[in-house]
Amino acid sequence: CAGLPRVGGYSDALTADEHVKLGTLYDEQGVYDRAEEEFRAALRQRPQATAAFVGLGNLAFRRGAFEEAHAHYTQALQTAPDDPRASNNLAMIYVTRGERLEEAERLARTALAQEGPLAPYAFDTLAAVYRRQGRYADALDAIDEAARIAPANGALHEHLAESRREVLAAMACGGAGAGCPKR
Repeated sequence: CAGLPRVGGYSDALTADEHVKLGTLYDEQGVYDRAEEEFRAALRQRPQATAAFVGLGNLAFRRGAFEEAHAHYTQALQTAPDDPRASNNLAMIYVTRGERLEEAERLARTALAQEGPLAPYAFDTLAAVYRRQGRYADALDAIDEAARIAPANGALHEHLAESRREVLAAMACGGAGAGCPKR
C-alpha cells in the first residue's frame, strides 16, 4: 500500500478514471449521493478530470441546479475545450432556460464535430435550439438525422418521436397561442 496515493488521510486504491467510472455507474443506478462522492474523489486525484466535471454537471442539471451545472460544464470546457459532452450539456442548459440560443447552437455543433456516440443527442439538442427559435423545419431535419443515426435505444427514439410531435404541433398553430407548446 505504500505506493498508493494518499487522499484525505487514507490510501485510495482507485485511480481518477476508476472513480469516474464508478460515479457514472452510481449515477445510472440513481444513487446520486455516491455518484457525487466518486466524481469529487476523481477531482481530488486529478483536478483536470473533465469527465468528473461533466458528471457533477449532470447531477446538478438533473436536480434543476442550472447555475451549478453551468459552472461544472464550464470547468469541463476549460480543461477540454472541445469536449462533446460538456458542449452539448451546456447547450441544453441554455435551451432549458431559453437564453443564449446562438451560443447553444454553436456548442451543439461543436459536439457534433467530434463525431461519435453523442451525435444523436447533439442533433436532439440542435432540434431543441431550433424549436426555441421557431425554426421548425430545421428542428424536424435535426430530429430526423438524430433518429437516423441513433442506436437501437428505445428511450431515445421515444424522446425523438415526442419531440417531432411537439414541433409539428407548434408548426400547426404558428408556435404561439393557447394550447400551443412553448418555444
